[in-house]
Amino acid sequence: MNLIAGIDITAGALNAQKTRLDVVAQNIANAQTTRTASGGAYQRQVVSFETQMIRQGGFGGPSLQSVRIGNITPDRTPGQQVYNPQHPDASPDGMVTMPNVNLSYEMVDLITASRAYEANLSVVKNAKQMAMKTLEIGK
Repeated sequence: MNLIAGIDITAGALNAQKTRLDVVAQNIANAQTTRTASGGAYQRQVVSFETQMIRQGGFGGPSLQSVRIGNITPDRTPGQQVYNPQHPDASPDGMVTMPNVNLSYEMVDLITASRAYEANLSVVKNAKQMAMKTLEIGK
């Protein structure tokens, strides 16, 4: 069993979950941003994952699958309209378009991503322990 390949696969998953955590943190930080550089309210960002093949051992060697970020896309769900005529971004009728960020959903995403990250760290820790035991046997 190739433990290094297992760690390589887990590293891809760790990087993907780290990116997911970063995007969720960005969504939470912009939950009240009604004006962005591109204009309009902040749009929640969504991370999608995809698998990638990792070929081991050159041509004809075994192929393994790892996870990577497919793309990060804006959620096109419309934001809530709030009546606040004193807001600098209010329309002539006093309505402000708020970001489409739901803090409850973001917290669920945050917890899910952090748990997945922790699980992948456990895989790396166990692979390291197995490698150390293997080296001890070889002495």
